[in-house]
Amino acid sequence: MDIRDYLKKKEKGLEKGARQIKDFRVFDFNYIPDRPLMREEIRPVADALLRYLKTGIPNHLLLIGTRGSGKTLHVKSLIENLEDHSSNPSFHYVNCRHHNTSFKILAEILNVKPRGYALDELWREFESVHAGPVVIVLDEVDLISDKDRNKDILYFLSRSERNHMAILLSNNPKFQNQLDTSIKSTLQPEIIHFRNYDRDQVFRILDKRAQLGLHYIGAGVLDHIAGRVVKLTNSDIRVGIKTLYLCAVEPEEGVEGNFERARKNIAADIIKDLNDKNLLILQAAQTSKEQLAKEVYSRYRRLSQGVGETPFSYVYFYNNLSYLQSLGLILLVSTKVSRSYANRIQTLFDPEILESTWKTRFG
Repeated sequence: MDIRDYLKKKEKGLEKGARQIKDFRVFDFNYIPDRPLMREEIRPVADALLRYLKTGIPNHLLLIGTRGSGKTLHVKSLIENLEDHSSNPSFHYVNCRHHNTSFKILAEILNVKPRGYALDELWREFESVHAGPVVIVLDEVDLISDKDRNKDILYFLSRSERNHMAILLSNNPKFQNQLDTSIKSTLQPEIIHFRNYDRDQVFRILDKRAQLGLHYIGAGVLDHIAGRVVKLTNSDIRVGIKTLYLCAVEPEEGVEGNFERARKNIAADIIKDLNDKNLLILQAAQTSKEQLAKEVYSRYRRLSQGVGETPFSYVYFYNNLSYLQSLGLILLVSTKVSRSYANRIQTLFDPEILESTWKTRFG
């Protein structure tokens, strides 16, 4: 088979697979179902929002959970259902991955160019145009840049007399530990942990997406995907949705092949978006001989010094290991070493992905 024959055969197969798709939008990660799977974790969020809209008294929330655990989808669904509430609320959703300083967050909310303003001017402008109930959702709040060390937006929200409500979403289970004491004492967010989906929940989500987006796919395929998602990705539903789509358009690759492709694509996006310090930690873990936490930390310090980066203390290094584990990039495994136990860092991604990002970032 030459290249021309391959292209013809592949195109014919893709055309056949594309006819299986009823609605491509269903497989977009930003798609919000009309009736998403109801989780126990979303009840206190809904209750807090309703109390705020009725009383004007905010209860700030911090939602913690791994990637793909449904935090963003459920909060956006709540917003869609409450936007027409009689109290006329104002909702503002900002992803801190794309707007990673307090300045950029406020500029995004106000829809202004950030140049020419001081931060306190932007905050005063925000307060002046929002007299009624205001809910600010900061997604991936742990990605606020190190340059914004004080996370001023959280300070403003905690001290405002206008009673704005904040909902913070984080993949990092140790995020609250990184907040300034003055912010923690005044913001006092209620912490809600989003547990990983179990196998039945993953299956039900995939089954619903299949009903909405496909003409047909076998229940056996859905069950196979659900099992791999739960076992191998910390129940990252995005990998499941991507695998489902690929199995529909390229069934000849099989569940295993499409699953690995989906997982690799999503891991590449995650690694590409890591800050320098976390990329250095991953590189240290990947290139460490024994992969024991203390050994990896020593290598991380050497790598940091080599690129002119100030390394984390061991405490912050360990906090970031928890964060990287929540992203599904590593697994901390308790291992017996001599007469005691230590954590071994097992990497869960294709090394070529890290190598490519490393070369782009550090040369």
